Amino acid sequence: MAKQSAPKELAEIAPKLVEVTDRVLFGDVWERPELSPRDRSLVTVSVLTALYRTEQLGYHLGKALENGLRVEELSEAITHLAFYAGWPNAMTAMNQLKKIVDEHAAA
Repeated sequence: MAKQSAPKELAEIAPKLVEVTDRVLFGDVWERPELSPRDRSLVTVSVLTALYRTEQLGYHLGKALENGLRVEELSEAITHLAFYAGWPNAMTAMNQLKKIVDEHAAA
């Protein structure tokens, strides 16, 4: 898995946030062995869906696929979340997943 990092263009206005994101979140938390990257991705996608954090969701759906989750598993998780996190949240996440799947198929 390629190491994740914060968007470098943010370093111009928020250098400390980028540094902490890279060093602590991606350099430590995501690297801890107690959960696999696949499991961390499933948790992250679930939370971003539930909290309607759509700006970060697309990136993490793509990362989840890279980390070994299958489209069917992500679809099932999002369907499950519809009943706990809200239908609009799940539909938005599913639309983002479809867009990512379509982009990968076209590449």
